[in-house]
Amino acid sequence: MEELNPIEKLVVQAMQELGATKEEKKKTADDIAKKCNRPKSMVTNALVSLSNKSVVKRVVREKASGYYVESAPM
Repeated sequence: MEELNPIEKLVVQAMQELGATKEEKKKTADDIAKKCNRPKSMVTNALVSLSNKSVVKRVVREKASGYYVESAPM
């Protein structure tokens, strides 16, 4: 598994604290950015990277996409 950078680790930790560990408990990038206290653009970039690394799963919805932790990094 690829190493996560500091912002990616922060995003995963925030998602776990928010309970976004299952598809039915997914959170938006706004929710995660508020929990991280980081700009939404920074969080969104981290979510895209985490999605590419298969750590986070993105679920497309009508309004805002939802995200949840698919496999927690070791």
